[in-house]
Order: sequence, then C-alpha cells, then structure tokens
Amino acid sequence: MAEQKTIRVTLVKSLIGTIDTHKACARGLGLRRLQHTVTVLDTPENRGMINKISYLLDVEL
Repeated sequence: MAEQKTIRVTLVKSLIGTIDTHKACARGLGLRRLQHTVTVLDTPENRGMINKISYLLDVEL
C-alpha cells in the first residue's frame, strides 16, 4: 500500500486577535499553542486550512 504524504505544520504567531474562523482552522489542524508542531495528512481539506491561516504558520512539506 502506498505511503500517504504528510505535512509538518508549526504555529509561529499567536491566535489572539484573529477572527474566529482562523482560530477554528488552527484547532482543526490540531494546533494548541505557540511553537506547537503537528503532522497532518496532505489532503485538500488540510491544504485549505493551511492556506487560510498561512500567515500564522511555518509549513514543511
């Protein structure tokens, strides 16, 4: 079976002052606090959330 591609995402800017939908995207990706890094699957849904809050994130493919 083929290995699924993943993306490492790190929250580098604070969620304070951001709009509620951007906070929801961060929580949907599993990010909880500053400098928290998670590995998510490379799916169109996750890519959309990453693109929406890209100004808050550091992304490694």
